[in-house]
Amino acid sequence: MPHEQLPAALGRALAARGYDTLTEVQSAVSTPEVAGRDLIVSARTGSGKTVAFGLAMAGDLLGTGEELPYAVAPLALVIAPTRELALQVSAELSWLYADARARVVTCVGGMDPIKERRALQGGAHIVVGTPGRLRDHLERGALDLSALRVAVLDEADEMLDMGFREELEEILDATPDGRRTLLFSATMPRPIVALAKRYQKDAMRIETLGTDAGHGDIAYQAVTVRPTDIEHAVVNLLRFHDAETAILFCATREAVRRLHGSLAERGFEAVSLSGEHSQADRNRALQALRDGRARVLVATDVAARGIDLPSVSLVIHVELPRDAEALQHRSGRTGRAGRKGIAVLIVPNMRRRRIEGMLRLARIQVEWTNVPTAEQIRDQDRARMLAQFDEPAPQEEGDANLAAALLDRLGPQGVAQALVSRLMADLPAPEDLLDGPAGDEGRPQHGGFEGSGWFRINAGRRQGGDPKWLLPLICRIGHVNRSEIGAIKVAATDSFFEVSGRALPNFVKAMRKNSAAMAQDGILVEPSTSPDEHHAAGGGPPKPRQHRKGPPPRR
Repeated sequence: MPHEQLPAALGRALAARGYDTLTEVQSAVSTPEVAGRDLIVSARTGSGKTVAFGLAMAGDLLGTGEELPYAVAPLALVIAPTRELALQVSAELSWLYADARARVVTCVGGMDPIKERRALQGGAHIVVGTPGRLRDHLERGALDLSALRVAVLDEADEMLDMGFREELEEILDATPDGRRTLLFSATMPRPIVALAKRYQKDAMRIETLGTDAGHGDIAYQAVTVRPTDIEHAVVNLLRFHDAETAILFCATREAVRRLHGSLAERGFEAVSLSGEHSQADRNRALQALRDGRARVLVATDVAARGIDLPSVSLVIHVELPRDAEALQHRSGRTGRAGRKGIAVLIVPNMRRRRIEGMLRLARIQVEWTNVPTAEQIRDQDRARMLAQFDEPAPQEEGDANLAAALLDRLGPQGVAQALVSRLMADLPAPEDLLDGPAGDEGRPQHGGFEGSGWFRINAGRRQGGDPKWLLPLICRIGHVNRSEIGAIKVAATDSFFEVSGRALPNFVKAMRKNSAAMAQDGILVEPSTSPDEHHAAGGGPPKPRQHRKGPPPRR
């Protein structure tokens, strides 16, 4: 009988769920030498961590018995970074400890705190919650940790990243000295090590990440593109891989909003998550992904933390992560529980060298490749379409008569062509990417900027001019997208920028409309020649751009 080394109640629960064997991390925490010890476990997302810490604390909760005795104050506390992860952990522990008669209570933001306090007053063996809500219950006297035997910090590195250090310390300080502390973290940055030293005693380290830092079930790919082609690259990657569920990571709420709108306009079934979305919005988005009404999630890092969607087979880093740890956290949304996944980094060509260095330090093997072309995508479409007919589809009554009528009306060739047309009609069109090198600030000098116009703005190096803040300013006052702005060259007292030919009419119209407001703010924008022509005419050379430290001046 499998799982004989485990408490009988948990063994039966695992067998009923089809667990013939345990995963590496689950086996590691179930050995006799682990019993009673504090643990630091480095295990990647999707490796069965929740069941692992459920097994690890079984001895503390059950002892030699099969059922848990009635308890008013909780015996175990699990802290998770997000509401979604806490709910998933609660559901996992509920079935794992069902035969042991465990009562599991969840305390998370976005739920009714009064109902949670009533549930805690009714007695609980295991409490699962997020740091903020748990601290709130603790301070109000609703959460009694005096009888706690084991505390679990799930995805501890993410909780510290999200700024929950103060909450974690307050919660752990309220627990008994003799309790076990199990710390689960995919990475071990310095703050995690400090937390372990303060709250653990003689902790045993369990490492199940393997010899390389990347996820073994994730194939990393990277593509270099012009900054103006990032959105087009996203479209082609989505179309080429045709993932059941894909997650696209952006750095800001605005980027999420813009990309989600663009994909929806193209016909992709997409939803979005960012800090501006309410809990109800999050629930609707996740449910749409789970039931197949949506296949693409556009999200910021924080919004996507703790999300467990087993169907995710593709992660696209639309905007690059800040470091290797963030890259691994993002990518860990795919390749879960033994399934294969692909993580693609879209790298602006001027940043390739920095990304190569980051990947080298993180020991992540990546395949540098090209963005799929429109023809490659169409080849994939044809192959997938033919594969749909490899297996016979179930026939309903009347199908044969309809098929015969269609053959009689259109003929075999006509039926096939009509079928292909209808299947292709629902697919978003692939994009054609520009060829050739990028110019200043990674923006194209040609290929899409034929017939462009140059303008001068009265903000140069002496005024703290920097393309990083000039670009959004130009887009705002000119009512254009970033992709419509070409090279930006900063001189001593002025800066020059290029506007694409197709955006010129709208840009000029916006300049005239906003001229009064711009003058009030001290902003002057006027048509100009290119910087090189301006210099040739005696206007003075644009000096090399210098990055300004600190925030841009207020305007």
